[in-house]
Amino acid sequence: MPHESAEDPRSFQVDLRGLVDLLSQHLYSSPRVYIRELLQNAVDAVTARRLRDPEAPSAIRILVHSDGLRIHDPGIGLSEADAHRFLATIGRSSKRGELAEARQEFLGQFGIGLLACFTVAENIRVVTRSAVEPGAPTIQWLATSDGTYTVQRVPAGQELAEPGTTVELSPRPGAERWFVGERVAELARDYGALLPYEVTVEHEDSVVRTTDSPPVWDRAYPSPAARRTALLEYGRAALGFRPLDAVELDLPLVGIRGVGYVLPQPANPTESGRHRIYLKGMLLGDAVGGLLPDWAVFLRCLITTDALKPTASREALYEDDTLAAVREALGGRIRDWLAELAAREPGRLREFLAVHAIGVKALACHDAELLRIMLPHLPFETTDGPVSLAEFAKAHREILVAPSVEEFRQVAAIAAAQGVGVVNGGYTYDGDLVFLLPEILPGVTVRRLGADTITDALDPVDPAEELRLTGFLTAARAVLDPLDCDVVLREFQPYSVSALHVDSQGARQERVRAQTEAESDGLWAELLGALKSDEPRARLVLNHHSPVIRRLTEITDRALLGTAVEALYGQALLMTHRPLRPADTSLLNRAFGDLLGWAMQVARPAADGREAG
Repeated sequence: MPHESAEDPRSFQVDLRGLVDLLSQHLYSSPRVYIRELLQNAVDAVTARRLRDPEAPSAIRILVHSDGLRIHDPGIGLSEADAHRFLATIGRSSKRGELAEARQEFLGQFGIGLLACFTVAENIRVVTRSAVEPGAPTIQWLATSDGTYTVQRVPAGQELAEPGTTVELSPRPGAERWFVGERVAELARDYGALLPYEVTVEHEDSVVRTTDSPPVWDRAYPSPAARRTALLEYGRAALGFRPLDAVELDLPLVGIRGVGYVLPQPANPTESGRHRIYLKGMLLGDAVGGLLPDWAVFLRCLITTDALKPTASREALYEDDTLAAVREALGGRIRDWLAELAAREPGRLREFLAVHAIGVKALACHDAELLRIMLPHLPFETTDGPVSLAEFAKAHREILVAPSVEEFRQVAAIAAAQGVGVVNGGYTYDGDLVFLLPEILPGVTVRRLGADTITDALDPVDPAEELRLTGFLTAARAVLDPLDCDVVLREFQPYSVSALHVDSQGARQERVRAQTEAESDGLWAELLGALKSDEPRARLVLNHHSPVIRRLTEITDRALLGTAVEALYGQALLMTHRPLRPADTSLLNRAFGDLLGWAMQVARPAADGREAG
């Protein structure tokens, strides 16, 4: 037996069926891409020939018949040597070599692209005649899914009259549905609607043109209004929803043209955009991410590009420096669009912000100039109602920011009555934007709303009157001390509000910590004890102007007074609209039951007296 050197080179053995399964199950999302690969090779062949002869024909024809499908292009074709090199060698491309200098004109490569047809075809027959070699013969390349192929000249009388290529496919068992005429036409239109050459699909005595170029954004219109109407209608037909507005996106340096369509309903800020992107006129995908900045969730784009790179499956964009630069540039274009609306069409801007204010706020957090432009238009929840920060700052040179929706709801009514300006900073981006105000509006100060801020803004009670009510306040504090709540007396409007529960997130966290510490033991209790906070406790602010409080101070029965204070505390808690702790719920139930029992005791003697009379 001859000795084999460990250094002898060997070729990889490729199992074509295994490779096809790999392509169909892992690389390509669906067998439907076989139409894309056929169109891609046809368009590239036509492009290659027209680089040599600009007057060469360009129409691509697809014929669907009972035995399968045939696609013909009048492109550059292949010689016999080309057929061996390019069709039977995986990964080799006819766009290399002598045509390398023009590669940016092409969509893809032969090799793996043509093998994608085996996901639906049992046999592939390529009949081709080269336009490069004068008098070149017509060559037939026939391949089967078991990995074998033959190359030979076609018999006399069957030659192609002109240079070009015809690819014929016969379906695999079970794949016949991919060769139905209507479906082929649908796929050809879906993938190739914006291709630069005419593509038609013929089936059952009908011929359907599937290309619609140039794209709608590259056409001339009699007026800007007519152009906008055409763009909106195209977006509705292509994306399946009626856009609220349209943003033209044009980056000539990287060959990007298209439109961003504004969603008619609020977008989920956690979901990245999914866009319909065409690479040199061929559909890359209709749910491609990564094109726009994360904040631009309100847009769905229809884009054609020449410079961005696809992934191996050609169904997504390859993340590189070019894509990052394009993403940033498109973000700038969207920003300019918003600024233009603010300056020239405030009505359209209001319609947009009514739906997508969150996306604009996200951008404004990182763009001081845009924040300045949007200040008169962006709505915020404040103690003056839903107003812009520019309007709110005119009335309140000192602005308080409630860090949560709960804390804002606790103090909103009282703060408004006292003329204190509070903004709800609990919504996404709102708090961050309010704290940027001093940089935009000199003279405005912004402070975080503290647990004692509103209490300190309320009018104090006359010292003599507060001294007279010392016994009542002491009893009330004793009732609420186990609930980590202090009691203070103030005078404020409206008089209909008997008590105000003022709390902070820090105080709530400290109560949870203390409760957990009390229920723990050993090392865990020691660790929780070390985390004790000096955060001020919650406060129940009693309104001395309220008739209810005035009557409450006259109760002499200590048990009844305790029950009344508990009920008042429970009512104030309910006004904050936040979830109740089990202890609070238990207190409310107990206070309601005790008050009901006291009322029945009072009512019974009166009823007995009436009966006796």
